[in-house]
Amino acid sequence: MRESNAELLKAHNLSITPVRLALLKVLSKHPHADAEQIFRIVKKDIATTSKQAIYNTLNTLVEHGLLREIKPKGRASLYETRVGDNHHHLVCRKCQLVMDTDCFDSAPCLTPMDSHGFAIDEAEVIFWGTCPACQSTNPKETEKKHDQCKEKTHE
Repeated sequence: MRESNAELLKAHNLSITPVRLALLKVLSKHPHADAEQIFRIVKKDIATTSKQAIYNTLNTLVEHGLLREIKPKGRASLYETRVGDNHHHLVCRKCQLVMDTDCFDSAPCLTPMDSHGFAIDEAEVIFWGTCPACQSTNPKETEKKHDQCKEKTHE
């Protein structure tokens, strides 16, 4: 059974605050959200929150291993609650959809030619391409496929 967000914060010796709880809730429903998206959603429930509070909370939760920060080239940092499993990401060049993809084999997924003595425990890869919806030339089909992709990311 998955522990609650309050239990998760407590297990990492972090204070249980309304902003932390709201932020974790947002990311459980909207994986791969950026700070601006998170702020807009949290602000609806906690009118007194600020962008700085969101950034501070994101930094704290990343530092404590509760969130993963993803930095796709040319985009704002994205955040997710899926941590510790060395998965990678697919990013659509056209619509910017981001989806998780698991490793083909055991972690780390890639082996460098020379580790230079590093004890490697993680590999970060972003696969870039065009999602199935954006490959379609029919606008109605594109919208339908985007809806299907979004459903997959929230399963």
